[in-house]
Amino acid sequence: MTEQAFKEVVREAMDGLPREFREKIQNMAVIVRDQPTREELISTGLDPEQDTLFGLYDGLSLPEQTVSYPDLYPSRITIFRLPLLEECQDRKELIEEIRLTVIHEVGHYFGLGDDDLP
Repeated sequence: MTEQAFKEVVREAMDGLPREFREKIQNMAVIVRDQPTREELISTGLDPEQDTLFGLYDGLSLPEQTVSYPDLYPSRITIFRLPLLEECQDRKELIEEIRLTVIHEVGHYFGLGDDDLP
């Protein structure tokens, strides 16, 4: 899958979220990068020599944002293209894994923890 096609699948996954969730998302960027850095893996408790990461949420969750403590910078969801391409066997599996990764990272925006998410 080309990089542009991959980005399109990510956009479609965001557009496919239920409207009631999409309408509540504000001040958030979604980006695609090739792979996580060593520091990103370590910061999430992963072993850079053995583990990988499909997505990463960076920012205040919606419940943490208040009038006195707003999220001044955009929250960011990063989707890592190469680990997803390496893990998935075919296009159908890749599209489904991208969709699940987007849902997982958006869940963090809404304050859900890893144990609460697919």
